Amino acid sequence: MISYTPLWVTLAKKNMKRTDLLTIGDISSATLSKMGKNQPVNLSIIDRICKGLCCGIVDVIEYVED
Repeated sequence: MISYTPLWVTLAKKNMKRTDLLTIGDISSATLSKMGKNQPVNLSIIDRICKGLCCGIVDVIEYVED
């Protein structure tokens, strides 16, 4: 299972809110909602988030065994 916990930690370290991703990552509120439920999103969205936050993919997602 994919977890976005690293993303929430990264945002906290940068003193940002989840809603900041709407602008930085150019994502929709529906996508943000999916991420909040650890549901899969398109890899291009992860790419935009990494670029917007100037971070690596490990700062955004992690794989967690069920």
